[in-house]
Amino acid sequence: MKLKTILIALACLLVVWFMYDALSQPSVNDLEGNFKEIAMYRNENNTGPITRIYAVTVEDTLWAQMQAYGDFMPHTKYGNTKVYYFLNTKPLPPEVYPGKLNFEERFQQYTVAKYEKDAMGQVLFVRFPYR
Repeated sequence: MKLKTILIALACLLVVWFMYDALSQPSVNDLEGNFKEIAMYRNENNTGPITRIYAVTVEDTLWAQMQAYGDFMPHTKYGNTKVYYFLNTKPLPPEVYPGKLNFEERFQQYTVAKYEKDAMGQVLFVRFPYR
């Protein structure tokens, strides 16, 4: 009877520990920089490569935080994820779209960084990509 009680208590402790661990994972809300997503595109193709493009504002050029933000963004195997960063005090593109240019050319000068994860999972982080 005592062994059964100990095993039940141990099982309950493990369940509580697993739940705490699962619910206390870091997220984009834990990053510095006050990131705000202003535009997003995702193609309709659910059977092939998924393309995701984000335009995000940030308060300052916190490079490590920007790369961490990009790492948190969803990515699909054989898909492509791009995140463009803009300072929140500068003009911002109202929308992003697929293709060679992902937003209007006039906003390129305000892009402070670009994060891209390609189909093979390789990450490219470029500061001031249009200079």
